[in-house]
Amino acid sequence: MTTSAVHVTEGVRIGGGSRLALLGGPCAIESEGFTLEMAYAIKEVCARLGLPYVFKASYDKANRSSVDSYRGPGLVKGLEVLARVREEVGVAVVTDVHEAAHCAPVAEVVDLLQIPAFLCRQTDLLVAAARTGKPVNVKKGQFVSPPEMRNVVGKLQSAGCAGVLLAERGSSFGYNNLVVDFRGLAAMREMAPVVFDATHSVQMPGGLGTSSGGQRQYVPVLARAAVAIGVDALFMEIHADPDRALSDGPNMVPLAQLEDLLSELIALDAARAVAPVRFAAQA
Repeated sequence: MTTSAVHVTEGVRIGGGSRLALLGGPCAIESEGFTLEMAYAIKEVCARLGLPYVFKASYDKANRSSVDSYRGPGLVKGLEVLARVREEVGVAVVTDVHEAAHCAPVAEVVDLLQIPAFLCRQTDLLVAAARTGKPVNVKKGQFVSPPEMRNVVGKLQSAGCAGVLLAERGSSFGYNNLVVDFRGLAAMREMAPVVFDATHSVQMPGGLGTSSGGQRQYVPVLARAAVAIGVDALFMEIHADPDRALSDGPNMVPLAQLEDLLSELIALDAARAVAPVRFAAQA
């Protein structure tokens, strides 16, 4: 199934037969200097591979496990940093919005708004994001089945959303564990272009007590499976030193391993696109 393309920027189109794209960067803005360094480094990797790229980092991680966990620099300072990334590094930018009131100011700085999984059914937030005129990437909630995301798409479209992306990041599977039902990628791709969140899908929510754990060794495994099925973009949180990251370190992709992983995934995507095999649904 080929969905209509979502235009993030002039150089980044997702879906509609466009080539695989990457949404990636550190989980949270840790410092201005580090954020710029990561944006430049990932941009260089993607440029060598010819991969359309959207930089991701959050100004506020409002759903951390513990009240003492690092959340980020906040809206004002965070948007200043993201504006520098967009202008100086010259890449498209995506960031999370947790409150309806944040959507308008965030849309002045970024190219793509992202709705966190826990908030994917929040009507006021979805409508506010849609009304900014920017495309919106919605992460499927861990508690939502793929067919239910049609209601989310409907909410966004009713408010005139400029373009909808749906991201898979796993479903709750017992305590502190997630599992990906890969049938859901095909189901959601009938509604909108699909982004596979390879790093949050290996997260272990609350698995470390006051923070989430993760199994980053399985990121390549799940990413290969998703690309083989057919997705329009990959979402990966990436860090120069994940074990020292201030948020989501256990499931992040180490920067030093990014190019090899993306090279493999690009080749796999090209092979899949040559002769896709489909079966008709049962009556």
